[in-house]
Amino acid sequence: MARGFFNVPIATNEPVKGYAPNSPEREELLATYKKMFNSTIDVPMHINGVEVRTGNTKNIRPPHDHQHIVGQYHTAEKKHVDEAIATALAARQAWSSVSWMERASIFLKAAELLAGPYRAKMNAATMIAQSKNVHQAEIDAACEMIDFFRFNVQYMTDIFKDQPQSAPGIWNRVEYRPLEGFVYAISPFNFTSIAANLPASAALMGNVVVWKPSDHQAYSAQVIVDLFKEAGLPDGVINVVYGDPVMITDTCLSSPDFSGLHFTGSTFVFKELWKQIGANIHKYKTYPRIVGETGGKDFIWAHNSANPLQVATAITRGAFEYQGQKCSAASRAYIPASIWADVKKHLETQTSELKMGSPEDPSNFINAVIHEGSFDKIAKYIDAAKADKDAEVIIGGNHDKSKGYFIEPTVILAKSPTYATMTTELFGPVITIYVYEDDKIDESLKLVDESTEYALTGAIFSTDRYVVEKASKALENAAGNFYINDKPTGAVVGQQPFGGARASGTNDKAGSAQNLLRWTSVRLIKETFVTPQDYKYPFLG
Repeated sequence: MARGFFNVPIATNEPVKGYAPNSPEREELLATYKKMFNSTIDVPMHINGVEVRTGNTKNIRPPHDHQHIVGQYHTAEKKHVDEAIATALAARQAWSSVSWMERASIFLKAAELLAGPYRAKMNAATMIAQSKNVHQAEIDAACEMIDFFRFNVQYMTDIFKDQPQSAPGIWNRVEYRPLEGFVYAISPFNFTSIAANLPASAALMGNVVVWKPSDHQAYSAQVIVDLFKEAGLPDGVINVVYGDPVMITDTCLSSPDFSGLHFTGSTFVFKELWKQIGANIHKYKTYPRIVGETGGKDFIWAHNSANPLQVATAITRGAFEYQGQKCSAASRAYIPASIWADVKKHLETQTSELKMGSPEDPSNFINAVIHEGSFDKIAKYIDAAKADKDAEVIIGGNHDKSKGYFIEPTVILAKSPTYATMTTELFGPVITIYVYEDDKIDESLKLVDESTEYALTGAIFSTDRYVVEKASKALENAAGNFYINDKPTGAVVGQQPFGGARASGTNDKAGSAQNLLRWTSVRLIKETFVTPQDYKYPFLG
C-alpha cells in the first residue's frame, strides 16, 4: 500500500556514446560482437516465464553474411499461442493490482541495466541480426530503449496526476485501469527499441501482453527478454511467441479477451488486422484499442533560399542511414531548379565517401538490407529506373547479394513527380528526386501533399520565414512529424513524440503520454460525504 505521494526520478535522455577509435565502449562492443558472431544462440519462446522449445526452428543469419548461422529460434503451434493467452490472463489479476511504483521500478531498473551491463550485448545483437552499424545500434537499441523506459514512467505519473475537480461535499477521482483482457503486440525488425516498447508500454500501465517479435529481430528480442527478467518482470506478464504470423494473429484476434493491438509494420498488414478485428467485434468483451505506426513515403522539400549543402546532407543522412530501413527515412525530394546543380554536386561528393560492408567495421556507413525479399524488391525498382526513359539513376544503382544483401546508396532523378519510386514505399537506400521550377512553389507543395497515401514524416528547407509558414500550412496534414531545416529522421523520446496519420498509422505518438493513455480504461469515482435523504429539489417547493 502506498504511504506517500511519490516522485519518480526526473527522466533525462541517455547520452549517445561516440565509439571513437580506442575508446573503451568501442573495444567492448567490438569484442562482444565478435564473440556473439562466432557463437550460436538457441532462442526459445517464453510463456509464463518458461523457455519453450518446440524443435521447429528457423535459422538466424546476419543479413551482411547470409551463409553464416548465428543461431536459431523456435516456432509455435496454435496450442502454444493459446497457452500464452491463458497465461497472460492468469497473470493479469496480480499484475494489474500491483502498485504503480513496483511496475515503475521494474522498468527503471531495466533502463539502468541497459545503460550498463546490457548495453554492448543489446547493441551487438542488433548489429549482427539486423545489420546496423555501431552508431545506428547505439541510438536505437541502447539510447532510445532506455529513454522509452525512463520517460514512460514519468508520463505514467503525469497521467495519474490528471484528476477532476470536486465540488463542496464531493470527492471526484479517476483511476487509470489497465484494459480488461490482453494486449497483442506485433513489432518490426528495424528498431530494437520499438520492439521492446510495444509490449513494455502496455505492461507498464498494468496490462498483460502476448508479443510476436519479427523473425528477423529474434536475436535482440531474446536479449530484451533477458533484460526484463533480470529487472524483475513477473512471469506471464509479457509472453513471447514466434512463427506463422497468420496463425498467431488469428488465434489472438479470435479470443474474447483480446483488448488491444500495439503494432508497428506495413500499412497493408495493419489495415487487414483492423478489418479482422472489425469482423470479430461481436466476440470481444470490450472494444479493442487499435494502435499502429505503419508505412511512409517521407519527403524533403526545398525552397530556392535553402542552403544546398544542408539540403544534400539531409538527403544523405535522411535517406541512407540504416539503409533507408526507417519508417521515417527520406525517400522522395523536391528540389528547385536553381539550386539543383549545387545539391547534386554535394550529394555526389558525400555518397562517394560512404563505405559499405559489415557492421563489424565501424567505418562502414552502409550495411545490408534485412533479407533477400527486401533486396529483390529494391533491386527490381532500381533496375527498372535504369531502363526507364522517365527516370535516371544518377548516383549508385549497384547491388550484390552473393555474400550479403548489399545495395548501394542510390539516387534516382524522376522526370515525372508521380514516377513509381516517387510514390511507392521501397524501404531501402533509395531516394528519388524531382526538380521543380522555382516559380512553381504552390504546385510543388501540392505534389508533396497529394502524391502518396502516407503522412509520417517530412522536412522543408528554407531561410525565408514567409515560405516556412506557407509550406507549414500547405503540408499541415502531410506529416505527423514535421521538420524545418532538418532531416525527417531521428525523433528522440521526450523531445519529438513519433507517429503519423493517413496511411501511416493512428498517430498515437510513441514516446509520449498519448500512447500510454491508449492502454488505460478510466474509472471515475464520485464519493458524496453527506448523502441526500429528501428527493425533492428546491424548484418543487
